[in-house]
Amino acid sequence: MAAIKSGKASASSIVNNFLNQGKRPYFLASVYLALGTLLVYFNPLNMASFFFLLSSAFVIYKLQMHGGFKLAITAVALLIIVPIIGIRNIFYLEVIFQISVFAALALGLNVVVGFAGLLDLGYVAFYAVGAYLWAFFGSQQMFLLAEIPGTAPSGTPFFLPADMFYLFAFLGIVVAALTGILLGLPVLRLRGDYLAVVTLGFGEVIRVLANNLDKPLNITNGPQGITPIQRPTLPEGLLNSLRVLMDPLVGRDVSQGEFYNLFFYLLALLVIIFVIIVVRRLDDSKIGRALTAIREDETAAVSMGIPLTRMKLTAFAVGASFAGIMGVMFAANRTFVSPESFSFMQSIGVLTMVILGGIGSIPGVILGAAVVIILNLQVLQGLSLYLSQLRQSEAVIPIIDFAWKNLSTQLDPAKYQRMLFGIILILMMIYRPAGLIPAARRKRELSTRSKDKKKPITPSSTAAEADHGAA
Repeated sequence: MAAIKSGKASASSIVNNFLNQGKRPYFLASVYLALGTLLVYFNPLNMASFFFLLSSAFVIYKLQMHGGFKLAITAVALLIIVPIIGIRNIFYLEVIFQISVFAALALGLNVVVGFAGLLDLGYVAFYAVGAYLWAFFGSQQMFLLAEIPGTAPSGTPFFLPADMFYLFAFLGIVVAALTGILLGLPVLRLRGDYLAVVTLGFGEVIRVLANNLDKPLNITNGPQGITPIQRPTLPEGLLNSLRVLMDPLVGRDVSQGEFYNLFFYLLALLVIIFVIIVVRRLDDSKIGRALTAIREDETAAVSMGIPLTRMKLTAFAVGASFAGIMGVMFAANRTFVSPESFSFMQSIGVLTMVILGGIGSIPGVILGAAVVIILNLQVLQGLSLYLSQLRQSEAVIPIIDFAWKNLSTQLDPAKYQRMLFGIILILMMIYRPAGLIPAARRKRELSTRSKDKKKPITPSSTAAEADHGAA
């Protein structure tokens, strides 16, 4: 068995050395990205081509190239290629936008769970706080406090100008961070399962409040949600300039709605870059090391002089702030929010992204968000749509002579999303507990544990351990 593992390791090292020799990685990355771009451009409805293009991000990350070249080729992909192919098929732009949003949420939860070791099962509550903040002030809801939900008079004005969205994006950070501190204060003495239960309850409290604050004052409009919510205005001169540039590349006239999709994608991209910078600096800072010490052993951390209360509140505030700004962006993008968008399963979904990618790993968490969103939006829904088309046809399964139209709708893959994610998590815990891209510290911990387990037990080592225990 050891020989097989060593053979696999040597084979992978040979392939790795071959791919990263000389100028070869630069050539491979450029060709891979160009080929994926051409496949999607000329086949905008082909899912396999889109997956091939998305995988170029992982190829660029894994190949050993100069940082400047990686940054340049990534900028070309994100700022030129994605907008063009995204407008040719707007669904692709929606998928990438959701990946960006949930990557920011997962990075925020990673600060709480991965860095500080605080299991938070109500993280989506901070997302809801940001969304309802802009939904209330950026809609007509302020003038509908005395109205029955669903009976808004025609011609009701909006409370604030649409461009106040930018101010509320920053307010979303502040308000969500304060909410995180308010959550952290009563749970500072709790650990493990007890902390998870309290945060779960906090998330449900926020959702239930959003669902029931339609009386005596109609603040959230109850289960019906708040709509319409304003989007920031796009200058007409800018739109005309973009049309001159984009129409020939896309091959048709680009509508204002598609430009809004592009705007929110670029805005989400800007936020995710900011989040990555903050998380990287936090991980390498004194605060990041203090959070790691708290995660490993709170008692030892306190004995070393680490301020436990302040560090825990910092983790909650930083993680919540990322969810707050993404909540504001979500409300403006959808122009509608309702309590169903912030269920407990959303928190579990974000936690799944963190575990799947690698707890504590920044690139791993982003990859985990991408995998979960693609599975949910494209793979499962695509299979369900394909089965629906088969049910409407007269086709039969050849071997068993079973008509597709008799297939029950209960077998749609989209309905088994939770089961699939559960199976993925079980397999990850068994075969790759550190995640798809493990954090360096986590990888060292697991390798050390595996070496200790493989260490043979000898009389001398047993005696040494006994002497150590006696001492």
